[in-house]
Amino acid sequence: MEVPQNRESQKKITMSKRSVILKKRNTEITKVFRRATLIMGLILSQIASADIFWAFRNEDGSTNWQYVANFSSSILIIALSVTALRLLLSQRQADRYNKELESIRRLLEDRVEERTANLNHSNQLLKNSNSALAEEIKEHLTTTERLASSEAYIGSILHSMPFMLVGLDGENIVTQWNLEAEKVSGCKNSQIKGQNLWKKYPKIPLSQAQVDQARSEKEILLFKSFRKDHKYFNVTIYPLQEQKETGAVIIIDDVTEQVNANNLLVQRDKMASVGEMAAIMAQDINLPLNATLKDLHSVRQALTEELLDPIWLNELIENALIRGQQSKNVVENLLSFSNTKGDKKSIEQINTIIDHSIDLAESLLSVHSGLRFRDIDVNCAYEDDNLQIRCHATELQQVFLSLFRYSCQQLGKVDEADHSPNIRILVHSDQEDIVIQINHNGASVSLEEQRFIFEPYSGHELSGDKYRSESRLTFTQFIVVNQHHGQITVASNDADGTTFHLRFPRTG
Repeated sequence: MEVPQNRESQKKITMSKRSVILKKRNTEITKVFRRATLIMGLILSQIASADIFWAFRNEDGSTNWQYVANFSSSILIIALSVTALRLLLSQRQADRYNKELESIRRLLEDRVEERTANLNHSNQLLKNSNSALAEEIKEHLTTTERLASSEAYIGSILHSMPFMLVGLDGENIVTQWNLEAEKVSGCKNSQIKGQNLWKKYPKIPLSQAQVDQARSEKEILLFKSFRKDHKYFNVTIYPLQEQKETGAVIIIDDVTEQVNANNLLVQRDKMASVGEMAAIMAQDINLPLNATLKDLHSVRQALTEELLDPIWLNELIENALIRGQQSKNVVENLLSFSNTKGDKKSIEQINTIIDHSIDLAESLLSVHSGLRFRDIDVNCAYEDDNLQIRCHATELQQVFLSLFRYSCQQLGKVDEADHSPNIRILVHSDQEDIVIQINHNGASVSLEEQRFIFEPYSGHELSGDKYRSESRLTFTQFIVVNQHHGQITVASNDADGTTFHLRFPRTG
């Protein structure tokens, strides 16, 4: 806004007000003078109409007009004096009013200047505010465009995700339904959005109770789901935390192909382990059987001779019994190892499983370099002999046998005359887990090999030699992580050797 008045116009207004006041004062003075003249006229008329000059008559009855004129002049002078006095008082009052008017004028001018300055300042502030508002509106429009673009981008990401993404509000009404959900379910977004999830798509591989559990506990819920049509899913439920409504986001990933591939890999590793153990078993049985047959042939030949040495025959028969018992032990260990009693887990002592696995390894394991597991110095340190774990005992035996076989292979790669192969096993516990460390002083594992040691396959050619899939521990990792909800890692260097770290949840 602009100020319409300026200082000159304010001065003119003030002077015009002053002139009006002076005119009023002059009018009042004129009225007073007229009243005095009127009074004098009345007095003179009364004098003329009445015999009021008796006091000025001579003895002869004649009027002394000199006295009358003097008296009238005196009265007139008095009246004029009074009038002059009143005029003087009026003039003084007018001067005082003029001074007050001048003071008021100056005050008004100061106020007008102050008001003008305030208005100018307000105008400048208003201009600045208008400019800032215009800039803010411009930024707001830019932000709105960016938000719209971001919303479209996020929507595109959500709809393009390769797994089902479902959004629910507090009443289990569908708020998000991406393209993969449409493809898997056959329900279009327009058909299911705004509807109850389980009424429109009852085949979804999770229950309403699971969603309610995640919302009530305010924690992420993860689980695996299996459908009768042999479909496997990984389901994740994310409860929305800082929202007015307690909604949830559901992610359903179809892992059927991955599960089938893992099962094939597990089966392949099982068959590889069985084949390797069968070959070793054949060798372990063949050696004592050959020695036993040789001794029996010697006994039979000795029986045909006339002179018999009973002591020598007794030694041959005793050796045959010992070798037969060795073969029997190998077969019994293999039968015990392969005997799985259903899918239910049982509570076992971890040190018993490790000890039995060591006995199996001593009977079965050897490597191409000629190193046998029974030639390795194995030391076990158990913090507590009563540490228990809920598990499939035979599967854990397979885990330890695989680690012992891998350790034996790495120990067989060391070609040093003074090298003493050893394996150190340490078992202890913390508040939540049982911790197992298996360390050997064989050839170390490179960082690149450590990256792929638990993977089923790799397209990478490692430096020096191709990392063979037979040397991987995929099956071991599958049993530890998937079957027993544990963890397995490896650390290796030339100074400390190679250490496998395993963690399993404690029982009770």
